Amino acid sequence: MAELDTSSGGGKKGGKVRSKKASTKVDLTAMVDLAFLLITFFMLTTSLSKPIAMDIAKPDQEDNDVKLELRASETMTILLGKNDKVAWYMGEAGSTAPNIESFSEVRKSLMKNKEDVYKSKGRNLVVVIKPTDGATYKNFVDIMDELNIVGIKTAPAIDDVYILDSEKAAMKQAGIL
Repeated sequence: MAELDTSSGGGKKGGKVRSKKASTKVDLTAMVDLAFLLITFFMLTTSLSKPIAMDIAKPDQEDNDVKLELRASETMTILLGKNDKVAWYMGEAGSTAPNIESFSEVRKSLMKNKEDVYKSKGRNLVVVIKPTDGATYKNFVDIMDELNIVGIKTAPAIDDVYILDSEKAAMKQAGIL
């Protein structure tokens, strides 16, 4: 526990009487034991968060003959480019020029297209994501987060194999490929 050291100090030197200096030492063994008990208690009683996975529909490269039929009016294709830029279009490729946006603007477009498809057709918006060579993993995670925030329930189709020449040309012209 605690003890007082009274061995030094105080004799008579030159006729002066000095009081003894007391140095204190505190034994911290009990406090260390208590700290380890608390650490052990909190480690055993806490629950770790479990990762939440998102469903992704990716085309199978072996079955080139089987293709999923989608209505063009209900399909939004998102092309992930370099420099955190996104190109997107509704419907079939080549029918309209893709819109070029940054990630901060793509949420508004997703919400608008989702509402338009639901109002006109009564169906859900289907999103096809096509990451290019210039896109980063962060871009992919960001677009998946945006889909989750907007509330698009259908699993997005990821198609990194079938990027059309017209899509590549439009992205090169915009400087994001």
